[in-house]
Amino acid sequence: MTERICIAITGASGSLYALGLIRALLAAGKKVDVIVSKAAQLVLATETDMTLPGNPRAQAEYLQQYFQVDDSHLRVFGREDWMAPWASGSAQPGAVVICPCSTGTLSAIATGASNNLLERAADVALKERRKLILVPRETPYSEIHLQNMLTLTRMGAVILPASPGFYHQPQSIDDLIDFVVARILSQLGIDQALLPPWGKDSSSGA
Repeated sequence: MTERICIAITGASGSLYALGLIRALLAAGKKVDVIVSKAAQLVLATETDMTLPGNPRAQAEYLQQYFQVDDSHLRVFGREDWMAPWASGSAQPGAVVICPCSTGTLSAIATGASNNLLERAADVALKERRKLILVPRETPYSEIHLQNMLTLTRMGAVILPASPGFYHQPQSIDDLIDFVVARILSQLGIDQALLPPWGKDSSSGA
């Protein structure tokens, strides 16, 4: 059975990381469920040419067309959809990745707020000891941000900041996006060809 992965998109800058991650997961044969915060809709419109509708059903149709897949491969759940499988430990089907993860969302998860499906999905992943990856994109970090990251790390979450490296000699913005996406895929245990392993010269094949 193909694993289903939840990608939650919040209002931090870095929506291109989310789009790149969804594209890579679909290409790897994974089924993707998406949750989009209200702030994320604004950021998507600011950072890309996407104008995502407000209704989850319309969002699903938009994203399915954007990624050229059907509803068996990509679904969208609303923030108040408490009947979604991601809201319960008895049904949650797989890993949860919040990309990008705002510091407000980081705080809500660290304190167990669960005010919406996005926060609840992360809460369930923690309590069920399932994979939870948080991709914060903020600078600089305050002591509050760092304390929340430490708290969540101790709970078992993976904190993977959107901090692309340069040892692969990126030539474009897409190369920088691919660096972060590749690191997320590696944490999920998914083979990827976006980024050569450290020490491997991709230009010479060494």
